[in-house]
Amino acid sequence: MIDKKFSELGLPQPLVEAVEELGFEAPSTIQAAAIPPALEGKDLVGLSETGSGKTAAFGLASLAQIDTKSANPQLLVVCPTRELAVQVCGELQRLGKKLHGLHVTAIYGGAPIDRQMRSLRNGVQAVVGTPGRLIDLVKRGSLDLSHVKTAVLDEADRMLDMGFVDDMENILRALPDEHQTLFFSATMNPAVERLIGGFGNDPQTVEIERKSLTVDSIEQLCFQVRQRSRIELVSRIVDLEQPKLTLVFCNTKRSVDECNEALLARGYSADRLHGDIVQNMRERVLRRFREGTVEILVATDVAARGIDIDDIDLVINYELPQDPEDYVHRIGRTGRAGRTGKAVSFIYGRDAYRIKTIERFTRQKISRADIPTQEMVNTLLADQLLESVSERLQEEPDETTIQALAQLKDLGHDWDDIAGALMEMVKELTVREGEEIAEDRPGAQRKRGDRTRDDHPRVDDRSDFDPNRERPQKREFRDRHNRGLEEGMVKLFLSLGKRDRINPGDIVGMLHNECHLERGSVGHIKLMPNFSFVEVREEVAQQAINESRNAKLRGKSFKLDIDRGPGQGGGSNNFRSDDRKERRGGKGHRRRDDERRGGRRHDRQDRGSGKILDRSGRGKD
Repeated sequence: MIDKKFSELGLPQPLVEAVEELGFEAPSTIQAAAIPPALEGKDLVGLSETGSGKTAAFGLASLAQIDTKSANPQLLVVCPTRELAVQVCGELQRLGKKLHGLHVTAIYGGAPIDRQMRSLRNGVQAVVGTPGRLIDLVKRGSLDLSHVKTAVLDEADRMLDMGFVDDMENILRALPDEHQTLFFSATMNPAVERLIGGFGNDPQTVEIERKSLTVDSIEQLCFQVRQRSRIELVSRIVDLEQPKLTLVFCNTKRSVDECNEALLARGYSADRLHGDIVQNMRERVLRRFREGTVEILVATDVAARGIDIDDIDLVINYELPQDPEDYVHRIGRTGRAGRTGKAVSFIYGRDAYRIKTIERFTRQKISRADIPTQEMVNTLLADQLLESVSERLQEEPDETTIQALAQLKDLGHDWDDIAGALMEMVKELTVREGEEIAEDRPGAQRKRGDRTRDDHPRVDDRSDFDPNRERPQKREFRDRHNRGLEEGMVKLFLSLGKRDRINPGDIVGMLHNECHLERGSVGHIKLMPNFSFVEVREEVAQQAINESRNAKLRGKSFKLDIDRGPGQGGGSNNFRSDDRKERRGGKGHRRRDDERRGGRRHDRQDRGSGKILDRSGRGKD
């Protein structure tokens, strides 16, 4: 099977030519096994994991049977998610580009339905859609399924898990009696068997077995790291690996937002993808990620089955998925098209048991690794800087550079001092300033198999806990909040805050794009309810102030100025009450502390009268 060529599978010549132009030399195992019986019109059950080439398997066989002279839908592909529907639609368009007159459209929720109805009215031969929107258009009379020759259920197991069983059955019942059904699934479970038994016509099963469920070309590692240290670890890994594209998976939408904002604030080109992102924005984010404009995409599992981009070098499981199968789909986004890839997982506490479950499921070992230090990152970046300087020294400097160096020399500076100063300036622009994390302390990274009370997730951040001492997480927050400015940095006041729905990424983007600040010149950002503090390098502060005067954030005008502090005429004087309230934890902070101490302050003694006062201030005996 694997020695066959596409031209030997019985495909029409236009499809063979399209496949060859796309660069596919030989069919994959699932393609070689599934295409011949599908071309004969047989119903088919294809059991194959993501990334095996199943889209081309059912796509080529189905497109071969389409009559492009007819404008009626003849191929129907049902997918579990919007992202997968768009992906499959694009793949069918590429495979069928030599079929003159072929029209393929994607139908899914979250996009304007009138546009999709107009597309159907104009005539299409292939429709790819999600169950809910397909049912909606059938009920409206906009989608006519009476001419469908081939129906494909892509990732049938996933659709059943998502609760689409009734919609899928209704769609299959609406098809003409004489049609071919192709079921594709990663697993065969009782629900899939019932669906096939009810709607399949003596289907032939094609199962592709693997010794392991994950790709051998993917290096898999895991790091034992606390939640509060994970952003720094993501930064170190990205700086060390320097991948072309990185995909970071979180379990919740809130985690995605927080991780994305933190990466943007550190100067990385990042964006997010989860269920609350509207469809047109999702497509824009994916396009920018595919083009490399966005280098780090932070996403929930909604993206795990819908992203098919060959250039993803690194996948990071910021949080370990609950389902081992989701782990397989996540890391399957890298190591594609013959490339190597790396998958990194962050674990802590009871995650150690879940990682063992994943190892048993995938039948592969996931290596435990030591957390890279900031010194390792700095050493690598310094070496790269020296290499770049060495390469530049081989080139002839331009006249402007020669004149500038001559002026510095005339001012009495030695060549060594000039070179040292220039190297320091370049280093400041290229080297990210990291932060120390708890795992950097000697002995913080326990050996595998050591178990302490820290292994329980509810005490994740309470190592070395002392009831008479404030918690490490709280202490760390206060240290960050009250720390002094770093040398060479200045704090700016920005008249917009959380209530204006801005985030650190908005501010960083404005400073880079509108004020033309270089990467590395923006430091820490602190958002308050009504205003914000932004730290920038002292030499670009006035540039930021001047060039921001005509800029807008989220469509709003704002004021950016040097923060002079309270009582000094600074821009933030009128807002300091918000700052003080946030520092002491809000209005109910002291009361909550008292309640946690067992209510010892609920009843207090009035010093003047000697009476015992209750919480309302009334005396009691």
